[in-house]
Amino acid sequence: MTKRPDPGLAAVLSFFLPGVGQLYNGAFFRAIFWFIVTPGLWIGSGGTLGWICHILSAWTAYSFAKKKA
Repeated sequence: MTKRPDPGLAAVLSFFLPGVGQLYNGAFFRAIFWFIVTPGLWIGSGGTLGWICHILSAWTAYSFAKKKA
């Protein structure tokens, strides 16, 4: 039996470092996406849109883990 990811932990990991929750879920390409997009939006928007990436990344990590559960 495989261990299912904890949606709460996936969300917290991705909130603090977008992409880590996706790695925790086993979604490698989704993690790469967040690793690339988040710094781009932080730098490109002067920090305004960076927080949106953190929230969206946490939500998608939570949703993905919830589907696997």
